Amino acid sequence: MKKILIYSSNICPYCIAAKRLLENLNLKFREKVIDNEPSLRNEMYHISNGRNTVPQIFIGDKHVGGYDDLKSMHENGELMRLIDE
Repeated sequence: MKKILIYSSNICPYCIAAKRLLENLNLKFREKVIDNEPSLRNEMYHISNGRNTVPQIFIGDKHVGGYDDLKSMHENGELMRLIDE
């Protein structure tokens, strides 16, 4: 199973929704909270091709995007296929 990484903020409702979706699927993830962490925000910006909103979600080496992208992948069955590859 591929590792899941989420760049998030403690005050972001989309971050909370993304983490809840993964938790409901019993998927473990690592979280990097960018609040008051300019170095983490910069890291996220560079590896997500310039995106500066949270959440930014990665599965293995693939940049999934934000919550809407994650939800869409789950709804069409692509999420679990990607994780299990």
